[in-house]
Amino acid sequence: MVRGKVQMKRIENAACRQVTFSKRRNGLLKKAYELSVLCDAEVSLIIFSQKGTLYEFSSSDMQKTIQKYLERTKEQYAGIDVEQHMQHLKHEVAMMSRKIELLESSYRKLLGHNLGTCSWEELQNIGEQLERSLKNIRSRKAQLFKEEIEKLQAKV
Repeated sequence: MVRGKVQMKRIENAACRQVTFSKRRNGLLKKAYELSVLCDAEVSLIIFSQKGTLYEFSSSDMQKTIQKYLERTKEQYAGIDVEQHMQHLKHEVAMMSRKIELLESSYRKLLGHNLGTCSWEELQNIGEQLERSLKNIRSRKAQLFKEEIEKLQAKV
């Protein structure tokens, strides 16, 4: 008997989902055990169900394995200069803040607020931008009207 390929998506039926979880959890625990015995590997497996129930397997002491994992990941990321990274992030935050201020100022000007500080050229550019926007809006509106008229004519 040949099994069909299982589509990888969430199982909607809660009962079927629970049955599948139990079967696959047991299979995963069995594979972890086999790997630890056959290959003499240190294996730890932690599973939390949808309801938060904990299932675990460890070929040795779970706490020691977790501690070993944490030490290895610290070594792996120790090469990154934290101070340099922080300076880069601060610089990026400052640049983003300036961009946000410029965008908010531009938005307020498009709404017609704070125009007293604008030069003649700025006002001219804002006017041209508003004219282009208005032209695009009117074009889209006309297109929608045309489509609606065609739909009504098709019904008649």
